[in-house]
Amino acid sequence: MPSSHDQNFKNLIIDYPRQAIELFAPDEAEGLSAPGVRYLPVREEQLKERLGDRFRELDTPLLVEWPDRRREALLFLFEEETKTRRFSIHRLAHYCLDVAELLGTERIVPVVIFLRGGHYATELRLGSERRAYLAFACLAYAFRQQQARDHFGSPNLIARLNLPNMRHPRSERVAVYADAVRGLLELEPDPERQLKYLDFVDIYAHLSEEERMIYQQEHAPEAAAISGFAERFLRQGEAIGEARGEARLLRQLLTKRFGEPSESIHQRLETADAETLALWFNRALEAQALEDIFCDEPTA
Repeated sequence: MPSSHDQNFKNLIIDYPRQAIELFAPDEAEGLSAPGVRYLPVREEQLKERLGDRFRELDTPLLVEWPDRRREALLFLFEEETKTRRFSIHRLAHYCLDVAELLGTERIVPVVIFLRGGHYATELRLGSERRAYLAFACLAYAFRQQQARDHFGSPNLIARLNLPNMRHPRSERVAVYADAVRGLLELEPDPERQLKYLDFVDIYAHLSEEERMIYQQEHAPEAAAISGFAERFLRQGEAIGEARGEARLLRQLLTKRFGEPSESIHQRLETADAETLALWFNRALEAQALEDIFCDEPTA
């Protein structure tokens, strides 16, 4: 499995755990809207130390806790598989048993997410003709078995972002991309995450240059909004980087001339904007004391 797909879906599930459970395991989503529900990614590093190297870890173990105790904590084990032929239900069952023993819980929901279609087993039965001695099952969600049109306008952000991964005719590629982007703009208010998951949509949409031109023509307001927030975010990142660079140079100059600055001055340097830092730097070149540099503020 390409590591890029693994990381893409790991980020998606950690950033939007509730939406992931509601889409991939809807029968287990009861009570997620209760106030105070916590979603805790289980550290895979801890699992690796205890589980050995024979079986690879799943992508995202996610623990859900209900503060009112209406339900016991529930551990969701999400695994993304790009190709169904690489999936092993035996490996998944082995992993679930190890995690159950390690964490002391029997409340585990294994979920497999397939990008492509194909044949795969969701149940494992070990036993004789008389009885099953080990019965195991997992939930499976295959994007290629979903019709993209059925999820247009969905309030679930993960569904909207993955519209390009769902089944649709080539003639609807631009419409699918447009609804995915519209969902991102409508359902995610954070500009940083908007930019992050615009990349996600672009990766899986694979629009040609011609299709991008069609999108920009037919969906001009959204295309302009995307271009605007991307440009603003990049400018903001450049400004922050510039300010941090100036703060580092000013700190070095202060240390050379006056000794290590106090903690309070360190904090001011970290929080000042580029214009203020430039003013302080110019003063520091000729100042005889710290008071001359920060003359408009106390230097305690």
